[in-house]
Amino acid sequence: MTVNQEFERNGPALEDEYTELVFRDDDNVDDMYLTFGVATEEYGIGIGYVTEIVSMQHIVQLPESAPSIKGVINLRGKVIPVMDLRLRFGLPPKDYSERTVIIVLSVNDVPVGLVVDHVSEVLEIPPAQIDTAVQTGGRGASMIRGFGKQANRFAAIVDVERMLDGQLTSRQVH
Repeated sequence: MTVNQEFERNGPALEDEYTELVFRDDDNVDDMYLTFGVATEEYGIGIGYVTEIVSMQHIVQLPESAPSIKGVINLRGKVIPVMDLRLRFGLPPKDYSERTVIIVLSVNDVPVGLVVDHVSEVLEIPPAQIDTAVQTGGRGASMIRGFGKQANRFAAIVDVERMLDGQLTSRQVH
């Protein structure tokens, strides 16, 4: 069954609740990060990549995809590839819960969804509070740009483009 047949069979995607991010004029978007949890760790993504946060949707699996690519969703008529960050980070899969969400990003004008265990908050982390000196060289280290600190909060800042590198084919993003 093709992706289009699957969407036709299941009907249009449900218009579940979603969150649009709105900022004041005095917010410095370059220093803002959406923080989220995967397993027991907190991560952050530059807010400039984030277009919206949506509840879990029906994901249509695709053959011959990278292991971390769960498939595609139909979000208001737009087909978006979805990556499960647990799998991308080499962690065991976990059943999705009511807190599991998809963070929809726009990377070089290409939409992509990231499945995360939960979304925490938006933090303003100036460059001086991002420690890039710490690198472990372990699994997933090349995807981490640094570690952001704000008050008592700490998050690994994800390098979005490195994280997506080699994961999506042109077939999945068009």
